[in-house]
Amino acid sequence: MDQATMAQALGISVSYLSQMENDDRPLTAKVKAALASAFPTDWASFDSREEEQLLGAFTYALAHPELPGPALEPERIEKLHLQFPEFAARYVDLYNAHMRANERINMIEEAIANDHAVQARLPWEAARDWFHEAGNYVHALDCLAEDMAASFTAGQTLDEGMLVEALARRHGIETLIAETPDSALRSYTSSERRLFVNAALPTESRKFMLAHQLMMLEGQAVIADVVSKAGLPVMGADRLLAIGLGNYAAGALLMPYAPFREAAREVRHDIDRLARRFGVSFEQACHRLSTLQRPGLRGIPFFFCRVDMAGNITKRHSATRLQFARFGGACPLWNVHEAVAVPDRINIQLGETPDGVRYVSMAKGLVKPSGSYSRTPRRFAVVLGCEIAHAANFVYADGLQLEVEGAATPIGITCRLCPRQSCDQRAFPPADRPIHVDPDNRQIVPYWIG
Repeated sequence: MDQATMAQALGISVSYLSQMENDDRPLTAKVKAALASAFPTDWASFDSREEEQLLGAFTYALAHPELPGPALEPERIEKLHLQFPEFAARYVDLYNAHMRANERINMIEEAIANDHAVQARLPWEAARDWFHEAGNYVHALDCLAEDMAASFTAGQTLDEGMLVEALARRHGIETLIAETPDSALRSYTSSERRLFVNAALPTESRKFMLAHQLMMLEGQAVIADVVSKAGLPVMGADRLLAIGLGNYAAGALLMPYAPFREAAREVRHDIDRLARRFGVSFEQACHRLSTLQRPGLRGIPFFFCRVDMAGNITKRHSATRLQFARFGGACPLWNVHEAVAVPDRINIQLGETPDGVRYVSMAKGLVKPSGSYSRTPRRFAVVLGCEIAHAANFVYADGLQLEVEGAATPIGITCRLCPRQSCDQRAFPPADRPIHVDPDNRQIVPYWIG
């Protein structure tokens, strides 16, 4: 960030910021609070001193939107932290435990509301939830992919030829790229060291298939170790997790962490520009942005999901306070649903969740060609968003009235967990609240929430 953008984010002047950078002014409690608010995920790595990390976490926990009453002054927070550090540490621990408990309760309520037993998770759900609980970042695999990318020509975007050559040179694999009458995308025969990739796929998808196979071989030991430590109890989930880790590593190879993070900041997370620069698809670039959670070198905390034509969430991850429904559909007021119906158009939304947090989200409908008239192309939409604290570095937020009352669309997680009293799009009542029905009066929704 340049000085002007940083100063605006912190609510201070450029000259004040410059003086602090040159050690001519101290880092006051108010500025520390602004840093913790504007960069909550980066605060822990801002200062190596434990007391500074605790102050940032304490300030962030006290600023939670669900807490009633006015926010405490930064000076009072710092004084409380200095005089009672054990209390501050316990408060942060309690806050973290509260957030984890809320997430577990939401998961149980969703499961009960949808007649879905938590213990009976399907294999793909168990593998998906593992990535969510891991923060959608796998350090050992990400670093391996970054080192692998550096072994190619420095600064050069990987193409099909380079990946095919690497497979042959490093693993003796013969690659065949050709069309096939069936729907197979990729097929690898280990006994013959032969890899088939469907030529009907778009270039970006073919590259991803080649990168997946290369990283499955290069990262075999790392992937096996991660799967073993995960200990997923659902039969078949371990294999799905291994495939997911291979896909993760493929994305990390095509979009190496440090160069991709730097480029993302440079273009203010413009997805189309990132996709062109790294030779990847729109969806791949969005997904990679949601994985930039390396300690000490984090990117913007994004939420990301992919939704099909029926509203099912087929991919999801959130590094923000916004969490997705594990079961059932998403909020119908989300812009992602409109994006599915109108592909290849960027749809921007300023949304506000029931806890008062505002998010800027970008959604785009995509069509994956099938390669044949006889097979229906796949249609879906992806959505990427962040809290408005990061809007200055998110190009899609330009022109939005971020702080104007009534400018945000009231969105939720899913109807069964949404406490909003009035919503014309509500499909089901909330699972944890009573409803009242008046047979003599009818609104759009035939009940009101108690």
